[in-house]
Amino acid sequence: MKKYYKRQIKIPKNKSFFLFGSRGVGKTTWLRANFKEAIFISLLKAEIYNKLLANPGRLEDFIPNNFNNWVIVDEVQRVPELLNEIHYLIEEKKYKFILAGSSARRFKKEGVNLLAGRALTYYMYPLISSELENDFNLKESLQYGNLPAIFSEEDKKKYLESYVATYLHQEVLQEGLTRNLSAFGRFLEVASFSQGSILNVSEVARECELNRKVVENYFSILEDLLMSYSLPSFAKRAKRKNIKHNKFYYFDVGIYKTIRPKGPLDLTEEIDGASLETLILQELKALNDYENLGYKIYYWRTVGGFEVDFILYGERRIIALEVKRKTSISNNDLKGLKLFLKDYPESRAILLYGGREELYKNNIKILPINKFFKDILSLIKEK
Repeated sequence: MKKYYKRQIKIPKNKSFFLFGSRGVGKTTWLRANFKEAIFISLLKAEIYNKLLANPGRLEDFIPNNFNNWVIVDEVQRVPELLNEIHYLIEEKKYKFILAGSSARRFKKEGVNLLAGRALTYYMYPLISSELENDFNLKESLQYGNLPAIFSEEDKKKYLESYVATYLHQEVLQEGLTRNLSAFGRFLEVASFSQGSILNVSEVARECELNRKVVENYFSILEDLLMSYSLPSFAKRAKRKNIKHNKFYYFDVGIYKTIRPKGPLDLTEEIDGASLETLILQELKALNDYENLGYKIYYWRTVGGFEVDFILYGERRIIALEVKRKTSISNNDLKGLKLFLKDYPESRAILLYGGREELYKNNIKILPINKFFKDILSLIKEK
């Protein structure tokens, strides 16, 4: 039986908005559950898609005169030209629109103005621990991720394999983003080895046996389809030389582990370490948007190899967050945070680990991973 979870996303009551999120994060389910009186227009339906593609002006035919509720257009990116008509209907007829989509690539490619500020932009992510409440299980989330369908599927592994085959490959094919699906599939696998790591595009291109420009475009496709995150290096007021390249993450742990090839020579520690970082990043990004916390999320690494996994940089606070799977912490594990605190003494430093006790080392708070997921909002919310 399909489960429904209350989402933490907060939206405006009387202003049109875009709702972006990768396929399968629950946008359509959430919209149908929370906007029962709305007119729902799905561009996944061939008849509607063909009609509006041929003539975007027909959109008004779906709306009764003097309608004063919401009009939802799902998968709006499939007909970017609709935005001109929607712009007109917002201005002249005062209709309220919710424009849901799994990609903004065609809008950017075709230079479409996203309604010139007449609609706000929101994002939806895979489920987070506070939405799952008692259904949150760290071990299960690290294995299968937090896409909503996972919590209703008996064969979770098969669902994820189908997601990668259907959503990722077909979305790319339907959008006409590449004609060489074989090369793109090879790229997806090679890119998975960069999960949670500093991205070396040239190296990925060599492994794929593809031109560097093609691989750059493939990474751009993943970001535009909201299938990956790119984490920049933190270098504000840098007192030492830092690494400049971005880190790469697939957007969901389950998707990453499904794409990532596994063999006798693959270290479980590497895969599981990247999975834990990914799950934490999912939580940070979602809560930052849902609660409008205003952080920009970075990582920090010096050329000497000292690193902090996540830096949350807000208007009034800097939070440095390091992640370790091990059950006990040594002084060596604290070196990155100590050095960051030396450069940025105003920061709050937290180290997450697989142990059970909450500890303190100088100005560093050492917190069990499970407790972090219970207290995450209070830990990162500015006071």
